[in-house]
Amino acid sequence: MKQDPRWIQALVEEYQQPLCRYARSLCGDDATARDAVQETFLRLCKTHPSKVKGHEAPWLFRVCRTRVLDLRKKEKPMTHLSDGHSAILADTAPTPDEQSARRDSESHLPKLLEALPERQQEAVRLKFQQNMSYRQIAEILEITESNVGFILHTALNTLRTDMKHLQGVQS
Repeated sequence: MKQDPRWIQALVEEYQQPLCRYARSLCGDDATARDAVQETFLRLCKTHPSKVKGHEAPWLFRVCRTRVLDLRKKEKPMTHLSDGHSAILADTAPTPDEQSARRDSESHLPKLLEALPERQQEAVRLKFQQNMSYRQIAEILEITESNVGFILHTALNTLRTDMKHLQGVQS
């Protein structure tokens, strides 16, 4: 099988960093994340392009996810993310008071995200950190698109409720 090195190089350049962030969010360890991403690209080199072209992102993220899960089974359990690795919320030029309240809320977001079931955490990260579509998330997690919608809806409602509760406690 003949691979086009330019195609592979373009995919490495486009997806290496997002895959590393994603793998790190799953395993909590930089070395394991890098190993999983490296093995993902090695598998890409061994796979016929016709099996990947047209759905490169879901294929790469699914392979990376599977590899991280395999590595996690063999190694130590997942460690929790630090506050610095939290999901980033959209900013719409808030007032200074809103900025302060938002910083207070965001400081709680990583802990609230960690409290969600693992599948919900992963779907939220793929949607909001990797900007993936429901279809891409469904391919990666090997579930239906409607199930992705349900998982994200449930996760966001839980996060919204927990944030309201925290804001009520802080007031």
